[in-house]
Amino acid sequence: MKRLRRFHMPESRAARWGLMVLNLAIFFGIWQYVAAHGIINPLFFPKPTDIVTAMKDGFSDGTLGTALWWSMRYFAIGMIAAAVVGIPVGLLMGASPAAYALLSPYVWAMSSLPRVAITPLLILILGFSAWAELTLIFLSALFPIIINCMAGPKTVDSSLLRAGRVFGANRFEMYLRVVFPYTLPFIVAGLNQGLTRGLVGMVIAEIFGGNNGLGYVIQRAGEQFDSPLLYAALMLLVIVSLTLVQVLRVLEARVAPWRSQAVEA
Repeated sequence: MKRLRRFHMPESRAARWGLMVLNLAIFFGIWQYVAAHGIINPLFFPKPTDIVTAMKDGFSDGTLGTALWWSMRYFAIGMIAAAVVGIPVGLLMGASPAAYALLSPYVWAMSSLPRVAITPLLILILGFSAWAELTLIFLSALFPIIINCMAGPKTVDSSLLRAGRVFGANRFEMYLRVVFPYTLPFIVAGLNQGLTRGLVGMVIAEIFGGNNGLGYVIQRAGEQFDSPLLYAALMLLVIVSLTLVQVLRVLEARVAPWRSQAVEA
């Protein structure tokens, strides 16, 4: 028997984009057919054309535009705050056994705690305010960043450290020129995970305690059985998430090009 030929992704960017467009066209074509013929109740499974119309109308009347601006503004603030705190704390815990022993019980405990479980507590303390949403986004993104950054210094190749000592690098130079560049992929991975967790925290806060944002639109659309608007808000979240992930991939390729080369090899 002849061996089955392995499937290889096209090497050219145009071919990859063409394959992706074809894949999405088939997916949405099947979705349109299933929804148009009522195979699944349209109350729960609207046609993609109805979703596009709902998204267009939502931006025209300001419903989705205002919600998207509200969500992205507070998400950006919470995510930046989580990165500013989480990256140095994680690197410190990875480099210092004393810091790890002191902080790790709290980091692992908070990391394992579902964000939805602390939402009522935040609402009780901070009320139905933007501060509750900001806090939940911050806490959701913070601990994945810390944990990933913490792993970076622990995995630095010992031969690199020995080479730094041979060339007379002091402790600060060793950390700046050897440890930090080696941990850049871990930092980007932490930001990537923090980004997705932060988006989840944002939606939870807006569903349970908000009066604006995409999560609030999703909640209201569900209450009103407006499935096209609900799906439109969900698709906006998917688009935002994929865009931010792609931005981080580009950033990783710039700050740590050797990682991309290693993956391709």
